[in-house]
Amino acid sequence: MTRCLSLLLTFLYASFLTNIAPGAERPNVVLIMTDDQGYGDVGFHGNPLIRTPRLDQLAGESVRFNQFYVCPVCSPTRACLMTGRYNYRTRAIDTWIGRSMMDPAEVTIAEMLAAAGYHTGIFGKWHLGDNYPMRPTDQGFQEALVHRGGGVSQPADPPGNRYMNPILVHNNEDVQTHGYCSDVYTDAAIEFIDAHRDEPFFVYLAYNCPHTPLDVPDEWVEPYRAMNLDDERLKVPGHPLPKPADLETTAKVYAMVTNLDDNIGRLSDHLDALGLIDDTLLIFITDNGPQQVRYNAGMLDRKANVHEGGVRVPCFVRWPRRLEAGREVDTMAAHIDLAPTILAACGVEPPADVALDGVNVLPLAEGSVDADDWPDRTIFFQWHRGDVPERYRAFAVRTPHYKLAQPLGAFEPPPAGEPHYELYDMQADPLEEHDISADNPAIVRDLLSRYDRWFDDVSSTRGYDPPRIYLGTPHENPVILTRQDWRGPRADWGDTGLGYWEVYVAPPADNPNANTAGPFDVRLRFKPVDAQRTAGFTLSGIEQSAKIAARADEYTFERVMLPVGDGRLEPVLTTQDGATVGVNYVDVMLVE
Repeated sequence: MTRCLSLLLTFLYASFLTNIAPGAERPNVVLIMTDDQGYGDVGFHGNPLIRTPRLDQLAGESVRFNQFYVCPVCSPTRACLMTGRYNYRTRAIDTWIGRSMMDPAEVTIAEMLAAAGYHTGIFGKWHLGDNYPMRPTDQGFQEALVHRGGGVSQPADPPGNRYMNPILVHNNEDVQTHGYCSDVYTDAAIEFIDAHRDEPFFVYLAYNCPHTPLDVPDEWVEPYRAMNLDDERLKVPGHPLPKPADLETTAKVYAMVTNLDDNIGRLSDHLDALGLIDDTLLIFITDNGPQQVRYNAGMLDRKANVHEGGVRVPCFVRWPRRLEAGREVDTMAAHIDLAPTILAACGVEPPADVALDGVNVLPLAEGSVDADDWPDRTIFFQWHRGDVPERYRAFAVRTPHYKLAQPLGAFEPPPAGEPHYELYDMQADPLEEHDISADNPAIVRDLLSRYDRWFDDVSSTRGYDPPRIYLGTPHENPVILTRQDWRGPRADWGDTGLGYWEVYVAPPADNPNANTAGPFDVRLRFKPVDAQRTAGFTLSGIEQSAKIAARADEYTFERVMLPVGDGRLEPVLTTQDGATVGVNYVDVMLVE
């Protein structure tokens, strides 16, 4: 049986390799993405205060895509980046409450490159699922050093985790690291490159900085505190710079970005020292606009908004062997384009049954196609809180000439009644200062019709039921369930939150037709209080409960048999007066 499986895998691998173009180049690929770093958080983009000498150097050495777009928030951008498809097709529609998990059936760029013989590694932020079968190692990455959830110190993390000396997940095992998180990721990426310097590699270096909680050494912040961050020099054409409510926040963000700049420079220098820089395709982008109010090159709004300040980000593409340094591309491009572009650069064709939304923009980067000859296209953006995407809520449509936007409703439902659609002439008004919708109803109708067709299309791909977390498999044991992925009307990250997880209980390996699996130890972990409570959980008709003592912070239900199949695992703590709250973690271990 083992030999048959080995032969089958060899055949499948060889079949995939037939999609490598004859005589194709095999460049190394380094894809760098930072978290909540806006377009204006780079000195090269006109910010006179931030110190980013290595990013400025990279910009000068690269082809620069000046109209590069992403989603308004991070997990959706990451799903688009990994698949070359709109995130609504992938079920990764939000950043928390079980909606940042990507459907495991999606085929990632890491899977495609690994099948083509590349060594694949991710270092930093994944944010598309912490549990099997959605982890980076389940999605094509052979080496993974990542944090859980959407950021270090969030509820998916171990209690008390910090940016300095964080506990990370290395190939699905917790490890204690030493140093600042961005430094740790860079060190790991360099070690990976060293190990595979003689063979093609794909490095996805996804920093979680400068995302909150802005945990940064004080000595890095001091130089920025000493500056006048509200300097008159920050005034630029376009939307006026709002006075920052907290200059200390800006100083911390800039300090984190300067540390990122140091790390990106260190990685680039290492590639140069190894003699790999000419044959390495290096791409730098960010995942969305800035989270806080600060300089953003005159663009309107910031993260979580479909205006330019939320979705237009830097994109620097360096490949000395193929691309001319300093070339500027003003044609639109987006996150969905990077997967097909990287695949084309590596001479790899996607599988025939994988339909990409993005296009290969390498001809634009090379200058082998004139921008005037590039086909017109339409790019779509949409994001809002909630369990299911809603038509016309917080969306935008972008063509080379126009942009239609309905920005309301990102966090709260939009006002009742007919939406107001904003229209901007992006050629004459790239900073969205003048809404021309009233004078151009036909253009509004046309772009709205395109949006309707797109929304119907992406919504019909998989639907919006969330992926399920698997329990009882050899791939992950124990399974740690966190508030990052729980769901329900009371599911949040506060102390009074209450939620559940959509799970799949796998049958025993030696009895695939069994109705139950186990036994499992189910441990609930929670904050202690000075009173006796009842702890329990339900799953597909199974109910367990027990009295727990005051000040207890966990309780384990031992050797529980669970029903096989889809289910909803819902833990609950009940106080003596009948109030109910959820737990912080549930650890589900199949007892060997």
